Amino acid sequence: MKELVQKLRKYEIRIRKAITSQMQGDFHSVFKGTGLEFDDVRAYQYGDDVRSIDWNVSAKGHGTFVKTYREEKEQSVFLMLDVSASQTIGTGKQHKLDVGKEICGVLAISAAQQQSQIGIICISDQKEKYIKPAKGIEQAYTIIKSLHELQPKSTKTNLAAGIKLTLDIIKRRSIILLISDFIDVNYEKELQMLARRHDLIVIHLVDVRERKMPGMGIVPVLDKESGKTVWLNTSGEEFQKKYFAQYKENQDKVMRICQKYQANYLAIQANEDYVPQLVNLFRLRNKTTKRSA
Repeated sequence: MKELVQKLRKYEIRIRKAITSQMQGDFHSVFKGTGLEFDDVRAYQYGDDVRSIDWNVSAKGHGTFVKTYREEKEQSVFLMLDVSASQTIGTGKQHKLDVGKEICGVLAISAAQQQSQIGIICISDQKEKYIKPAKGIEQAYTIIKSLHELQPKSTKTNLAAGIKLTLDIIKRRSIILLISDFIDVNYEKELQMLARRHDLIVIHLVDVRERKMPGMGIVPVLDKESGKTVWLNTSGEEFQKKYFAQYKENQDKVMRICQKYQANYLAIQANEDYVPQLVNLFRLRNKTTKRSA
């Protein structure tokens, strides 16, 4: 556990140093939000946008009032980690789930050091672990320890149910990081709802064999989520074409939703160094925030 925390802190320091140097010191917060929260109402003035009129208050008969907003000072960060059995696949030393857990740890430490509230929910086809958002480095270490000790009760996936659960838990607009391999079906509607209501960052974990599978002839393949073994002709042209078309279609589907609702999307390969990719993601978020300010 001590080694894990030290490793995560080293990664987190790498990320901070890389961002700071690449942004030439103009670095505010990897979690800086662009959202506004309701502040108060005031009397309508000439030139105010009619869309900001508070009709409920104005209907009381004391004049016309408009809503005023302020920038969110305290940003809440919520991690969603898919811990289903399809995540326990990896070509190198680490599985997709190992990488997902590490990323959660790095982000938890970063959020804690920036005085942001941080919470997490781990999902399969059910709730595997939930830690309510809170501040402080102790909260970050609680998340890291819980992930290290986690033994999922279910092997299956139900992203739609997991997203619905998160929407029920997190009411206030927050930064939500959804980390999954998205090997599932019928979750598009819920993902769109999540992107509309929150500042969504999607981290898509992939394995090299999901993009390029060697032809090995007829081999037994175990479905980790169902526990069933099937024999597949991996050298067959039809299999190769169908397999990779299905993977690409799934990835394109997630990317389209993110693009439509202005959510950040990042694909991370389990056997590659993810730190530079996170750095680029944070740089993009900071540039976007400054443009919209």
